Formats: sequence, C-alpha cells, structure tokens
Amino acid sequence: MCDYLMDIIKKRRSVRHYEKREVSSEDLKELVEAAIWAPSAGNRQSWYFGIITPKKAEQVINFSPGVYGDPPNLIVICSDRERAINEGGNTELCTIDTAMAAQNIMLLATEKGLGTCAIKSYNDGALRKILKVPEYIHIELLISVGYSDEKITVLRRLDREDVIFIDSWDGEDSDG
Repeated sequence: MCDYLMDIIKKRRSVRHYEKREVSSEDLKELVEAAIWAPSAGNRQSWYFGIITPKKAEQVINFSPGVYGDPPNLIVICSDRERAINEGGNTELCTIDTAMAAQNIMLLATEKGLGTCAIKSYNDGALRKILKVPEYIHIELLISVGYSDEKITVLRRLDREDVIFIDSWDGEDSDG
C-alpha cells in the first residue's frame, strides 16, 4: 500500500474555520490542475472551474448558507451538461465527474497544508448572477479553500470488514 497517499487521504477533513490569509494564485491553479486529471466519463471533461478571490468570495458567501468560517478563497465547479449529453453522456455522469475532480482538489489541498470543505448549500440564482455564469452551465459544487484555523482531528471510520462484501451480499457464491 502507498503509505504516503493513504496518509493524505486519512488526513483530509472538512474545514469550517479559516485564517484570514489568502491562498496564492499559483496554489489555487495547481488545485484546478489536479481536478482536470480526475477521471471523466468518455473523457468528455465537460467541466469548468472558477477560482474565487477574497473580494468576490465575500459576495458568494452571502448567498451560500453552507459556507462557514469566512474562507479566503472558493473554487466553483461547474459542468456543461448539454455538451455532455450531445457527446453521448448524461447529467448523472457530469455530477460524478465533478465529484471526482473535487476529491482531487481536496486531496492536493491537504498535501499543501490547506483546508477545504465541499459545499452544496448555495443560492444558485444569486451565484449565477454574481459570477456571471451562463444559463447553460450547471453549478455543481463549491469548495472553500484556505489555511485551517482549527485543530484537525481524525474521525472514526467504519472498519473495512464492516463495509466490504465479496461476490455477493450474503457472502455465498450464487453460481453453485
């Protein structure tokens, strides 16, 4: 097992309290770079990523009840569902693709010493207006990004033996 990667995966937490310090433009662009290397159904890559600076973040936060702790930066993940459908995909695949892209963002952010939190609670119409997102683009998710101002604790997870089944739910081979 790759211990370093597993350590990053285990260390990632949803952060809801941030220092006032802004994340560098280069770090934010690297987070988006990680996102575009996520799997994408049919390699359609029907996604877009908005980097939101502190000045604009304040406006977005005012219409996003799921955002806590005044993060200095946000990344907005969007999809072009129409394009995906026209290329043989569907809207569910767009959501899955952007979720995998979000995970890449959050894992790289953890490795860089940044805190993140995925947020789905926002006023779509207000964000669309603030960010000038066209109607044909779907806002999928917000990710708050910043330097954590809280002690990160490891939360208990279920043991793998409690969540794995092999070949069939009841563990018996149904072929025989």
